[in-house]
Amino acid sequence: MTNDGTLQVTDTRTGRSYEIPIVDGAIRALDLRQIKVADDDFGLLSYDPAFMNTASCRSAITYIDGDKGILRYRGYPIEELARHTTFLDAAYLLLNGELPDKDESQNWSREISHHTYVHENVKKFIDGFHHDAHPMGIIVSTVAALSTFYPEAKAVSDQARRREQVVRLIAKMPTLAAFAYRHAFGLPYAYPDAELSYPGNFLNMMWKMTEPRYQPDPILEHALDVLFMLHADHEQNCSTSSMRIVGSSQVDPYSAAAAAAAALYGPLHGGANEQVLRMLKEIGSVDNVPAYIARVKAGELRLMGFGHRVYKNFDPRAKIIKEIADEVFQVTGRNPLLDIALELERIALDDEYFISHKLYPNVDFYSGIIYQAMGFPEAMFPVLFAIGRMPGWLAHWQEGSADPEQKISRPRQLYVGAGMRHLDGTLD
Repeated sequence: MTNDGTLQVTDTRTGRSYEIPIVDGAIRALDLRQIKVADDDFGLLSYDPAFMNTASCRSAITYIDGDKGILRYRGYPIEELARHTTFLDAAYLLLNGELPDKDESQNWSREISHHTYVHENVKKFIDGFHHDAHPMGIIVSTVAALSTFYPEAKAVSDQARRREQVVRLIAKMPTLAAFAYRHAFGLPYAYPDAELSYPGNFLNMMWKMTEPRYQPDPILEHALDVLFMLHADHEQNCSTSSMRIVGSSQVDPYSAAAAAAAALYGPLHGGANEQVLRMLKEIGSVDNVPAYIARVKAGELRLMGFGHRVYKNFDPRAKIIKEIADEVFQVTGRNPLLDIALELERIALDDEYFISHKLYPNVDFYSGIIYQAMGFPEAMFPVLFAIGRMPGWLAHWQEGSADPEQKISRPRQLYVGAGMRHLDGTLD
């Protein structure tokens, strides 16, 4: 912790002054409680809807500088990790603080592969959903149901037990996702293949039909691996905060992960790339892009896939995805929506309105186009996001569980309702 001096506050209500320590660029909200009008006053609260400027924890996992377009996992730039490591190695890094050496990497991959199978009753559970159930709804429910298959997961203070559940959740997410997809299409479930890589095995469970062994295209396999990695963690976003908050009750990690997945289910979070596709389809052709841009500038429409709550510069993940897109389209053929996206990006990046508002393409702008080109239906987009984000959720769950400063989460509120009143109509 770095002591950065103090903040001097003068309360104009009382004339009293207070010295509040500034540590790591922040003040402790509880230090405001000493600022009172009277002895029986509860003390001053800070009001921060949607946590726009409130740090809820100390974390050593992910660093973001939105103004400079920087994203680092445990200090490593996302650009270097995406080019030189794998998703599972990045997951190991997030969870353990260091990249694995060669032997650790092989053992970690082998351990994950060993736990990709699910109990046969999980299949029966998925079979209970209606044929047109949204796959993300199935994921939320099934991840929560896993807690009943592993009752030992409740021992959250047992480090060995915690690690077992971490491995199981990362390993089983692709299996649950593929089973949810195949259930929706009335296809038989394809079992995991331990000889394949993490993304290769997922593609196997998604697309395998009658062939004795499915062989994923190496370019698509690599692209999916990079996309998973880019989604692996992103600091205290809505779903990660949900994982930490629910986990603070010391519930098992399956229940906490189900809450995180439920948060990701929302269209403002995991469904954003689906909205990008809808926008591109609505635009229809390159010729219609200028008119659409004009409507956005007039405030009639939103430009989906541009801008970010954190980034006020180019999202570094978007640059990597754009490079991956070129490789994918060499295999799948050019997605007709790509030309619309490229023209939209070209005009927006050269328009003073978008430059002044710091609206740059984010990770969702190209990911949906790639997923669609690879054959994934739009309903699967948030599911793919959830697979990639699971290591980040678990890393934060681990960190929060071990943080002595953390207690069960319980935000305050500013009550603005009625004063004391009675059933006979009288008021105090």
